Amino acid sequence: MVTNEQRRRQLAREKFERQQQRREAQRRKARNRNALIAAGLAVLIAAGGTAVAAGALGGDDKKDDKTASDATPSELPTPAKGPDPCAKPAAGSPAKKTWKSEPSMTVDTSASYTMALKTTCGDIDLKLDAAKAPHTVNSLNFLAGQGYFDHTKCHRLTGEAAGIYVLQCGDPEGTGGGGPGYTLAEENLKSDLLQEPKDDQLKQAKMKIYPAGTIAMAKTQQPHSTGSQFFLVYKDSPLQPDYTPVGTIGAEGRKTLDKIAKAGIQGGAPDGPPNATVVVDKATVTKS
Repeated sequence: MVTNEQRRRQLAREKFERQQQRREAQRRKARNRNALIAAGLAVLIAAGGTAVAAGALGGDDKKDDKTASDATPSELPTPAKGPDPCAKPAAGSPAKKTWKSEPSMTVDTSASYTMALKTTCGDIDLKLDAAKAPHTVNSLNFLAGQGYFDHTKCHRLTGEAAGIYVLQCGDPEGTGGGGPGYTLAEENLKSDLLQEPKDDQLKQAKMKIYPAGTIAMAKTQQPHSTGSQFFLVYKDSPLQPDYTPVGTIGAEGRKTLDKIAKAGIQGGAPDGPPNATVVVDKATVTKS
C-alpha cells in the first residue's frame, strides 16, 4: 500500500520531470531558432548560390546537452507521412529557358498587377507592387509570359523547427539552384510590409518580420542576386531584410498555403521538400 509520503514524493518527482522536459524543449527550440538566424536563414538560397553559416547568437545551451543534431538517425523520430492533399500535375515539363540579361522594362508602375498561380494544391492569388518593386514585377511578368513557371515544383517548405514559415517556388530545376540566367538588384527593402520583431535577440541581429501573407524574392548572400525564385510566407517569419518584398498573398492563396504547410515536410526535417506535391501548372500575370 502506497503511503501518503510515498505518494507525495512520487508527485514531486513527476513534477520535476515535467519541468525538466519543458526546459529541455525550450532550450532545443532556442538552439534551432538561433542556428537558423545565425546562418542568415540560408534556406532562401537561389540561383545556384551557396550559404556560409555564421556563429550562433547564444542561448541556454550546455556542452553536455544532447540535441537533435547530436542524435543518430536511428534515435530521431520519423513522423508518419500523411496523405498527399494535392492533385496530380497537369501534363508538361518545365521549359528551363534562360536569358543573358534582364528583360526590358514594360510594366506600368502606376498600374496594378496580379499574379495567379494555378497549383496542384489550389489557387494562389498574389498582388504585386509594381510601384515599389518595378524591376522585380517586370521580371515576374516577363517570365510568366514565357511560361517559365509552368510545370515547376515548389521545392522547399520550412516550418516550426526552422523558425521561419515559407514555401519556396520558381525554380524549373526543382533543386533550389536554378535561375533565369540573369539577376536583379534587390528592391523595396524598407517596405512598410516588414515589421519590427518583439524579440530582443532578433532586434540585435537586425532582423525584420516578414509577415504572413507576404511574397518575397529568394537570393544568395550576395547583393544583386535576385533571380526567379520566390517564397510565400504562411506565418510571420524573422529574416534579414535582404529579400525583396514584392507583394501580398490573397485569402484564397493563404488557404492553399495552410493546406500545404499542414501536410508537413518530407522526413519531418526543419526544411526540405514538402510532403504535398506542389506543382505550378500555370502562372499568369495580369495588369489592371
